[in-house]
Amino acid sequence: MTIFIITHSQDNESIPLVMQAIADQGGKAFRFDTDRFPTEIQLDVYYGKTERVTLSVDDQTLDLNEVSAVWYRRIAIGSRIPDSMDRQLRQASLKESRVTIEGMIASIQGFHLDPLPNIRRAENKQLQLQIARKIGLDTPRTLTTNNPLAVKQFAQECHQGIITKMLSSFAIYDEQGREKVVFTNPISSEDLENLDGLRFCPMTFQEKIPKALELRTTIVGKRVLTAAVDSQALNKARYDWRKQGIALLDAWEAYTLPEDVEEKLLKLMAEFRLNYGAIDIILTPDNRYVFLEVNPVGEFFWLERHPQLAISKAIAEVLQNK
Repeated sequence: MTIFIITHSQDNESIPLVMQAIADQGGKAFRFDTDRFPTEIQLDVYYGKTERVTLSVDDQTLDLNEVSAVWYRRIAIGSRIPDSMDRQLRQASLKESRVTIEGMIASIQGFHLDPLPNIRRAENKQLQLQIARKIGLDTPRTLTTNNPLAVKQFAQECHQGIITKMLSSFAIYDEQGREKVVFTNPISSEDLENLDGLRFCPMTFQEKIPKALELRTTIVGKRVLTAAVDSQALNKARYDWRKQGIALLDAWEAYTLPEDVEEKLLKLMAEFRLNYGAIDIILTPDNRYVFLEVNPVGEFFWLERHPQLAISKAIAEVLQNK
């Protein structure tokens, strides 16, 4: 049987790490780079007297009826369809390609880490906060609005200041296609006097939480693997450690959460019916564990530098044992 890995050709080292772990455990993996469909990869879905679903990639052909488990990582269906195509025809090609692949994924009978509908529901960060609060996790005061007056009132309530973050887009792109990451940023008094742009786009604001450590908890099945970093050691990382992500690579250490916090996080995963999630938490100077969000397909590769954080091995075990 085969583990089917859904990603794209520009994905990071997470893919080879998990593929190697699967091989080390005696399994077999098949990588599907979705950006190569439909221009370079062929799919046959046949329903007649028999049923046949085959995917042909270069010199390899996979019978999807032989797939025992699916790992959904990333998706970029149709991104290599030429931009020179007629705009309407290209949009139609993209839509048909996406519907075709999404249908193929949904029809695979094996175990899914995780099913697409579960992932899409769990990506709703407003719902995340609502469920986290219900479970008893500590969460920051949060406001999502397009109302400048509401933002000013919220700022008055949050005596330690407020920050702003995105609910959806991780990055925007300039005309040359260069990525510009949208980080978490503090809101100044000057910003509060320039909120007219909210009429074009709502924003999310949170109270500024003091940080002793920032934690990244990766849950795989029932395993809870937590790492900690002192983001306050670098000035540019104080509000968002990703701004100094490379400089902090060797600063991450394995960390053990209190048992009650781990139990609540596992309840959160169960509510969303997720087997995998990367969770961001702040440990405050007075020992509060403040839940920020869970990313149902979050990154983990840099944490593998620490021997106690063998996340790829845990993913491989769940994919094979399920």
